[in-house]
Amino acid sequence: MDYDEFNSKFGTKLKYYRLLNGLTQEDLSEKLDVDAHYISDIERGTRNITMKTFHKIAVALGVEPYKLFYFD
Repeated sequence: MDYDEFNSKFGTKLKYYRLLNGLTQEDLSEKLDVDAHYISDIERGTRNITMKTFHKIAVALGVEPYKLFYFD
């Protein structure tokens, strides 16, 4: 899997858990204290994130971090 595919799959997984939690991109962006466009970029696989942001996402979604990396 190349880097672009990895980012795309991560974004898809983020969106899955966001929707599973009944959150909009705006809701999640407020929890993370970022702009909603930032969440959109991550979900589309066009944004690189830091480990700090990754951790904040996992906490905000109430999901074990490894689950965000489990691509079917």
